[in-house]
Amino acid sequence: MNSVSRHPQFCSQLIFVLATILLACLAVACSDTASETISFDPESSPISTFEFSSPAFGDGADIPIEYTCDGENVSPPLRWAEAPSGARSIAIIINDHEALGRIFRHWSVFNLPSGTRSLGANQPTTPQLENSTLQGQNDFGNTGYGGPCPPVGQEHEYIFFIYALTEQLELAADSTAKQVSESIRGRVIGTGSFTGMYARR
Repeated sequence: MNSVSRHPQFCSQLIFVLATILLACLAVACSDTASETISFDPESSPISTFEFSSPAFGDGADIPIEYTCDGENVSPPLRWAEAPSGARSIAIIINDHEALGRIFRHWSVFNLPSGTRSLGANQPTTPQLENSTLQGQNDFGNTGYGGPCPPVGQEHEYIFFIYALTEQLELAADSTAKQVSESIRGRVIGTGSFTGMYARR
């Protein structure tokens, strides 16, 4: 009988220690793999990020009443950094992800020239804007911008998205915002976003 078989308690402890070491090594290896998988470098990624904001309110701040259904219901001013190299057009979409049971789309603007760096407030509610720029229908059923209008007593977060695209969208003016969202897939090479809050009181 060898020495290990004469000491079953020692054998169990040895197995436990070896198993613990093995699990620790696997955890470190998995951690390293996960960190490599989820890391994101905008400069080396095919989809880069660029700054997008409004001079009317800060990221995460309250949207002024004039840009909502309780005020003048006009579009806010927007500005952004230079689009990534290779962009041929720009699209802007505003979504409310807190609407009951769905994403509610408040505005879609597309086919802006890639060199555009801003969009003034109070854009007309017409399908065609300047140059090649078009507007889709919002989920209120109207063309152009439809401001925040949540149920009374609820505060919603509105996400402003900008997309740099490899080409102009082959969509008719007055397409729905959902059609615009679906058409940008596979064409995005740069994106940016910010949020605004609003509650009716």
